[in-house]
Amino acid sequence: MIKVLIVEDDPMVAELNRRYLANIEGFRLKGIADNCNQALRILETEDIDLVLVDIFMPGMNGLEMLAKIREAGHGVDVIMVTAARDTDSVKKALRLGAVDYLIKPFEFERLSIALQQYRVRVEGIHRRETVCQRDIDTQFLERPVKCNLPKGLDKNTLQVIRAAIDKIAVPFTIEELAKQAGISRVTLRKYLDHLVDSGMLTVELVYGSIGRPVSRYLPHQAE
Repeated sequence: MIKVLIVEDDPMVAELNRRYLANIEGFRLKGIADNCNQALRILETEDIDLVLVDIFMPGMNGLEMLAKIREAGHGVDVIMVTAARDTDSVKKALRLGAVDYLIKPFEFERLSIALQQYRVRVEGIHRRETVCQRDIDTQFLERPVKCNLPKGLDKNTLQVIRAAIDKIAVPFTIEELAKQAGISRVTLRKYLDHLVDSGMLTVELVYGSIGRPVSRYLPHQAE
């Protein structure tokens, strides 16, 4: 399990983020801090993998905290969850090693994608003693796609969905994949249609004794 610390001074937002996190497989909340100094003290005593932090915090702000985390050499990753939209804040966060930057207000799906991508990276690199070039390329280079994405589809979302497909038992239904990926069925349907059209998935209709047929998906097997 990936252990998470939420740093947020608004109790309602902190509770919302806690509920979001509880719905994403593979993550466990270790604590909530309402200021950055408290968060730094928690990092000294608790085993934390990932910090979700706002920039606009009382006293020390989130970017200053991120700089102190790097100075102290804490082995944690950080996702900024903030209303700060100025490019200077984004650039500074990325230069200090933030792994993602979410602008409030955001949809649950966007946080789910950020966390799923982070989990894929943790499983692919962080938990290995040694890696080969292919392992690194898998995390930092786009996985090959046989055709350009249609308008309205996002490459990062597609990456998360493909990673979920790699883990799920096959054949699978859209409901099963939605639970695995943490993405809504409406969104998934668009990406599954694209993967079927691209020849990466095949789909078959399974008819039961009653009700509508169920679509079941299977990765295409090259002949």
